[in-house]
Formats: sequence, C-alpha cells, structure tokens
Amino acid sequence: MNFGSVRVAFHPIVKTWSARGRILFSRKYLLYTNVGIAVTLSTTGDFLNQRFQIKKKEIDSLDILRSRDVAITGLFIGPFCHYWYLFLDWWIPGRCYRLLAKKVIVDQLVCSPVVIGLFLGITTLLEKKSLTAVKEECFEKSGKLYVAELAVWPPAQLFNFYFLPTHYRVLFDNAISFLFDIYFSRVKYGKNGRVES
Repeated sequence: MNFGSVRVAFHPIVKTWSARGRILFSRKYLLYTNVGIAVTLSTTGDFLNQRFQIKKKEIDSLDILRSRDVAITGLFIGPFCHYWYLFLDWWIPGRCYRLLAKKVIVDQLVCSPVVIGLFLGITTLLEKKSLTAVKEECFEKSGKLYVAELAVWPPAQLFNFYFLPTHYRVLFDNAISFLFDIYFSRVKYGKNGRVES
C-alpha cells in the first residue's frame, strides 16, 4: 500500500478539521466550545449509564428528563470550568513543579467540590426538590464522588497543567470526565435509575 497516496487523499480532510479546530478553540469561540463539550459529554455519559442499566434490567427504558437534567448541569459546569482554568493560570502562572503542585492542590480543594456541588445541586433542584433536599443530597453523595475524584484527578491535572495550553484544558478535562460522568450518574441515580432516598 502506498501511504503517500493515502496522505494526499486525507490531506484536505485534515486541513479542514484543523482549520475548524483553530476556530472552535480560538478566544472568540472557546467559551461556546467548552460549554458544548461539557453538555455533550455529560449527557452521553448519562445515556451510556442508562443503556447499561437497561441491559442489566435495573431500569425499563431511557429517562429523557434525567438526561435533560444532566445536560443542564453541563450548561453550568462548562462555563465554570472555562473561567476556572483562565483564573487559575492567571493566579498561578508557570509550569515548574512547585507551581504545578500548588495548582493541583487548589484545583482539588476548590474546583472539584464546586463541580460536585453543581451537579448534585442542579439535578436535585430540577427534580423540584427543596433546598433542604439539595443539602441532604450533597451531604450524602458528595463524599463518595470526591474520594473517587482524588484517585483520578491529581495525576490527570498534572498532565493537563504541564503539557496543555489553557484553551485545551476544558477539552482534556471533559475527555477524562467522560467516564466520570457515567460514575456521577450512577452515584446520583443509583441502580434503579431513580434518585436513591
């Protein structure tokens, strides 16, 4: 096989996607791109969890309202992460080991609890529950989610902060979050697909 002809055949496709990527990740469109990625991947993660639950006969069918609620969390978490990474790079500029450690620690102490709280709080409010129920939901489930995050995020964020420019951080964050979104959905909605009381 002549790989030169394959390269020539795919060159226009690669060039087009590269140009679109530069536009999507440009300063002008980055917020929209980050929100779109957050909504898409969080909804897809919940959808896959529901498909798994259907296959395991834990639920009977897809719950569109549940997926809508999870998508709405992406509308809040996407902008939060977008501005968080901009702020973090402004507040702690640089990539030496000491600054990387500081960024990871601050990220774990601030960003993770906020994202967990947004996810649990927004989904609970969308279920038309009281603020007391939101508080109980967060108290009951956030610890389990935070402990799981401690195993995944520090090494992932070391990579993110060291190798990636700021405008790709939310993309990387959401790529790692994709499997975590499935877990978030599992913890939030339990085995029967409904909110565990």
